[in-house]
Amino acid sequence: MTLTQLKYILAIARTGSMSAASKELFVSQPSLSTAVRELEDELGIEIFNRTSKGVVPTTDGEEFLGYARQVIEQTSLIEERYAGNAPVRHRFCISAQHYSFAVEAFVELIRAHAGDEYDFRIRETQTYEIIEDVARLRSEVGVLYLNDFNREALMRAFKDNDLVFHPLFRAEPHVFLGAGNPLAGRASVTLDDLAPYPRLSYEQGEHNAFFYAEELQSTRECAKDIVVRDRATLFNLLVGLNGYTICSGVISSELNGPNIVSVPLDVDDYMELGYLTHSRIAPGRFGTLYIDALKRLTLRL
Repeated sequence: MTLTQLKYILAIARTGSMSAASKELFVSQPSLSTAVRELEDELGIEIFNRTSKGVVPTTDGEEFLGYARQVIEQTSLIEERYAGNAPVRHRFCISAQHYSFAVEAFVELIRAHAGDEYDFRIRETQTYEIIEDVARLRSEVGVLYLNDFNREALMRAFKDNDLVFHPLFRAEPHVFLGAGNPLAGRASVTLDDLAPYPRLSYEQGEHNAFFYAEELQSTRECAKDIVVRDRATLFNLLVGLNGYTICSGVISSELNGPNIVSVPLDVDDYMELGYLTHSRIAPGRFGTLYIDALKRLTLRL
C-alpha cells in the first residue's frame, strides 16, 4: 500500500469517475485502474462498485476511504510543515441536525484554521444519515440530541455502528417563532397555546421513526403539520405562516437575524445536545479543532 494509491482512490471517490480522476491526477486510466485493483487485492476487499453511471464505494470501501482520508490529511500537514511544500487543500466534513451553534463552530474553525485552500463541508441532514456518515467516516463529527424518549433507540444505533456520544449541554424546551407571531412576546407558551398554529418539523426520509425526529414531542397529534428539508425554508415558514418548531432555543442573532425569536415551552422534557465520534478512530486535526470550538461555544450558553 502506498500514499499514491490512497490519493488515487480518494480522487476516484471524490469525482465518482475513473476518467475524471485520471484527468485530475494526470494519470492514464489503465494505470489508475491497475493501482486500484492491486490495492483491492492486497487488502482483500472491493473498494468500488463499477456501474454504468460511474464508480461508487462499497460498504468496505466507505470505511477504508475514511482511514485513507486521515492518513493523507496527516501526511499533507507534515509535508506542509516540514518539507516546505505549497499549502495543501485541507478537507474536512461534519454532519449535524439543524443547530446554529454547530454552524457557528464551523465558521470559527474556518476563520481560524482552514488556511489558504480548503474543501470544508457541513451537512445539515437527517438523523439516520448523521449516524451513517460518522460510522462510514464520511464525516469526522456528528451533532445531535438525546432525551428520555429517543435515548435507548439511538444509543443502540450508536453501539451497532461503533460510535460514541459525547454530551455538550442540556437545554430546556423552547419554540422558535417569527418575531411577528402573536405568541412571540410571551414569557413562555404551552402546547395548547401552539395548537392553532402550523407545526414545522424536519423530514427524516425513509427512517422517519419518531425516535429519529429532530423535534421534541414529535408523537403529539397536531392539526397543521408542515415538513421541510432545510433550515432556511423552515425559518421562512415560521415568519410567513406564523408557524413554530420545538427546539433547544439556541439561536445566533448574528447568523440568523432578528426575525426569529426563541420562547420557553412549558413542557416536561429536555434535550441533551452532544457530538458523535467513531470509537475506533480518533478525530484528526480539524475534527479536534471543531470539537474544541463546539465546547467553547456551548460553555457560553
